[in-house]
Amino acid sequence: MQSKTGLVEAIIFEVKDTERIGGNFLKSNSNVLCCNPKLAAEDSCNLGEVIIQKNDDNPDWPRRIQTFFAGKDQEAKMPTQSVEINKTGMYYLYFMYCDPQLKGTTITGRTVWRNPDGYLPGKMIPLMTIYGIMSLAYLVLGLGWFLRFVRFWKDIMQLHYHISAVIALGMCEMAFWYFDYSNLSATGSRPVGITVWAVTITAVKKTVSRLLLLVVAMGYGVVRPTLGGVTSKVLILGLVYFVASEALELVEHLGNINDFAGKTKLYLVLPVAFLDAWFILWIFSSLSKTLEKLQMRRSIAKLEVYRKFTNALALFVLLSIAWIGYELYFNATDPISELWRIYWIIPAFWSLLAFSLLVVICILWAPSRNPTRYAYAGDTGDDYDEEAISLTTGVKVEGGEVGTMMERKEKRSASTDHLIGLTEDVAEDKRE
Repeated sequence: MQSKTGLVEAIIFEVKDTERIGGNFLKSNSNVLCCNPKLAAEDSCNLGEVIIQKNDDNPDWPRRIQTFFAGKDQEAKMPTQSVEINKTGMYYLYFMYCDPQLKGTTITGRTVWRNPDGYLPGKMIPLMTIYGIMSLAYLVLGLGWFLRFVRFWKDIMQLHYHISAVIALGMCEMAFWYFDYSNLSATGSRPVGITVWAVTITAVKKTVSRLLLLVVAMGYGVVRPTLGGVTSKVLILGLVYFVASEALELVEHLGNINDFAGKTKLYLVLPVAFLDAWFILWIFSSLSKTLEKLQMRRSIAKLEVYRKFTNALALFVLLSIAWIGYELYFNATDPISELWRIYWIIPAFWSLLAFSLLVVICILWAPSRNPTRYAYAGDTGDDYDEEAISLTTGVKVEGGEVGTMMERKEKRSASTDHLIGLTEDVAEDKRE
């Protein structure tokens, strides 16, 4: 017959005031959440309410909003309310009840949080700036690569097209994430279309980047013209990685921002981590075989490039392992996001690391006037490509007639085909 038969309280508090909720401040009742008759008799709290110790510097906080069930009603509606927050910090909203008869109560509805500059959460605001800067960085890299590509378009290898694809994907990825965050900040919601595109391009770029590292490590286009029998295995690994990465990114980014979804993502993180480890092992195993082949063939120029690539890749892997350790430590020591101000450095580091590795690859395999120095040249002549280069660089060719006579003379010997090709390149260079 009571007019108020159940109480549900919405508690809004800053993360550093977590210990003010419940009986944590009462030394003799450290595990008490709700006010009981004994505490009520001591005027420590109101019976049936959640215990809250008010902040002396700000008596209105933590904030409590109460909603009661009326009589025997099975539903209660909380009127829409606006709460103004004037202090920067990480804030949480909890719905709590102390009445045991309310066990099993479900709550439906929505909450809207807005910062002075938009709806984007505080820890995500720096990321929008990072994505904008990275999209411009990819644009500059792509422009430089395109100019080099056009200048030496006659000497382009198949590998250069793969590098171009990764640059384009990186540029699109950063641009889509920037527009996704910008729209979220302006409207308070994430458009499914833009977010799905951003997530998909990210998954494709991650997959293509890892496949690029793998085929480069295998010596594709340098010591072997094709991947041969391992092509299907490489494609299957890439497909599986794309599916796993796409699923993880969709769960992480699609829908509302949820600070408590960390545990639910664990089952999707583990397959991606396992596949990343597989990629790393396969890449370094392939690099070892490629270096061994180049040493046997005495291809000094190619060997030097691959040694630089191996050293750079090893450095990036060590940085990745160190950063993963720091990320685990960061998440373990900050379960309630007290360090939200520096959260942005974790995803920003991965974006910067991927971009830096791509720049290294672009420098090592940049289009040049002499692609045969680094490209695959056949099993017969490839063993002696360094000797051919050293011989032809000393030849002075005045015109096309001399080059033609040399070609006609050298065709008598089938074992010097590679040398002829190089002398023709020298002749063309001299004419230019």
